[in-house]
Amino acid sequence: MKKHKIFNFGKKSDGGMFETNGFDSETQTAVIRSSICTGEKVAGFKDIKSGRFTEVMLIRSKKDEQEFKKKYKVDELKVEY
Repeated sequence: MKKHKIFNFGKKSDGGMFETNGFDSETQTAVIRSSICTGEKVAGFKDIKSGRFTEVMLIRSKKDEQEFKKKYKVDELKVEY
């Protein structure tokens, strides 16, 4: 299992680690969640059936977004507010 830093959406990070098996395009979609209040962006995976979102990475710049896409072999990221 890969370990990634997890950032709590809309809250300060506790610096904890989150384990993920990676991205499964059959059961998940890659999504950026953006706060309409603070503008904070978090990339992660949304389960297609349950809608559950798993936070993976804080997005601070286009470079972070490109890194996320490259790491998980994602072509497109949908933005949710």
